[in-house]
Amino acid sequence: MRTQIASWVTATAALAFALVALGAETPPAEDENLLWSDEFDGTTLDLAKWEYRQLGPRKGGVNVKEAVTLDGKGHLVLTTSKVGDKFHTGMIGTHGKFERACGYFECRVKLQRQIGHWSAFWLQSPKLGSVIGDTKASGTEIDIYEYLRREGDKVHHTLHWDGYGKAHKSQGHTPTVPGLSEGWHTFGLDWTEKEYVFYIDGKETWRTNKGVSGTPEYIILSLEVGTWAGDITKATLPDSAEFDYVRVYKARPALQSQ
Repeated sequence: MRTQIASWVTATAALAFALVALGAETPPAEDENLLWSDEFDGTTLDLAKWEYRQLGPRKGGVNVKEAVTLDGKGHLVLTTSKVGDKFHTGMIGTHGKFERACGYFECRVKLQRQIGHWSAFWLQSPKLGSVIGDTKASGTEIDIYEYLRREGDKVHHTLHWDGYGKAHKSQGHTPTVPGLSEGWHTFGLDWTEKEYVFYIDGKETWRTNKGVSGTPEYIILSLEVGTWAGDITKATLPDSAEFDYVRVYKARPALQSQ
């Protein structure tokens, strides 16, 4: 029996070492700080956690369910494809399923490689603009990241509040992170009652106390087509953004994934 146990321990350790060597992300162990997560295991989207958002025409594309897939290797894949004379793409969100005010929000993603569309990890308030001048009551659109391939290693952090009409206000920051356009990266937001702090690969990239929301907001993952990202007709399609996980914590963990 001791020999069997020793063999099992050795095999388990070898497997763990192999996963680390391959850069695989280990799902979080039971953690009272972890409020919500999706590790994107399996082959179908978990509709207890997500909804397909705004199906149909949006900006320069058309949101379809078929553009949202799981690859069976622990990744959610959002894909833009040309279908006839249309560009099909995808968006999902947690509206009505998970909403949270304050906490630490993080995703790990391999960014899209073509121009003409942009990927994003963002939070939205169902009350946005309902009380002009009071983001505590009506919330703020919080774009944790928006990435345009045409900008190379730059990324956008942006806030929008007081609706999208004449009263609309916004503030943003566009850091450059060497190597961002290649491989996997984490994007995080530490949202407190006083401020927002944005992180890329565990390093702070922006801090602001503007437009701080005080209302529960839901998560959105999206890949959208539009001229802001360049000319989609010059892109080689299909092209995808891959998400390894999304996690929400009560407070930012002391040790961050890189």
